[in-house]
Amino acid sequence: MAYIGKDFKELPRPVILALETATLCGSVALVSQSQCLAEFSLQTGETHSRRLLAGIDWLLQETGIDWPAIDAVAVSLGPGSFTGLRIGLATAKGLALAGDAKLIGVGTLDGLAAQLFNVSEILICPVLDARKKEIYCGFYKCDTQGIPRLQGEYLVVSPDELCARIGEPVVLLGDGATVYGNIFGEKLTDFIKVVPAKAYFPRAATIGLLAHEKWQQGEFLDPAGVEPIYIRASEAELNLGK
Repeated sequence: MAYIGKDFKELPRPVILALETATLCGSVALVSQSQCLAEFSLQTGETHSRRLLAGIDWLLQETGIDWPAIDAVAVSLGPGSFTGLRIGLATAKGLALAGDAKLIGVGTLDGLAAQLFNVSEILICPVLDARKKEIYCGFYKCDTQGIPRLQGEYLVVSPDELCARIGEPVVLLGDGATVYGNIFGEKLTDFIKVVPAKAYFPRAATIGLLAHEKWQQGEFLDPAGVEPIYIRASEAELNLGK
C-alpha cells in the first residue's frame, strides 16, 4: 500500500526507517508502530556504502512514503563488522539530521535474539563471527511479553569458552553458529537447539520494531556523540598500541 499526500497523517506513528549493516547481509526497513511496511535485504561481498542509499530510495518509492512522514531513523549499533557499523551509523546520523528525525540505536545482538520472539524459558544466544577465532555473543531470556532481554553483557569470546559457559538447553543463531557449528555440535550435544536458517542474519525490520519500544521510552541518541558498539579494539587501534 502506498501512503501519499494526506495519507501520511493516517499512518500509525512513529514511522521508523531502520538500517542493519553489521553483517554481510545488510537490510533496510520501514516500520510503522509495530508493523513492518517494507524491507529490502541483500547479501553481497561489496561494502554496504554501495547499496544502502539505493535500498532506502527503493523502499520510499515502493511504499510511496516521503521523508516528512519519517519520525526516526534506527540503526544497528553492533557488535559486528567494524566497517559495516561505521557505514550504517554515519548514514543514519546524516539522514536523521537532514530529515529532522530522531536517532535511535539498537544492539545488533538484541535484534538477532528478538527474531526468536516468545520462546518460553529457553536460553537464547545470538552468535556472530568476530574473526580471529572469536565470536560476539550474549545470553537472553524472554520477558513476560515474550521479548528476549539480555542477561548480563555482550561478550567476545572463543567458541570453546562460550561452550564452557552453557549448562542448559540453548538456542544458537547467527553466522557464528554456522562458522563454528562443528565445535558447538560436539560440545553442546545435549543442550543445543536448531533454528531455521532464515533467523541467522540480523534484520532491519526487527531493529525497527525494537526501536519502537525505545521511541515510547524516549531513548534517543545525540548524533554528535554516539559511537558503534565494538566490544574489542579494531585492528588499527591494536597496531597503534604496538
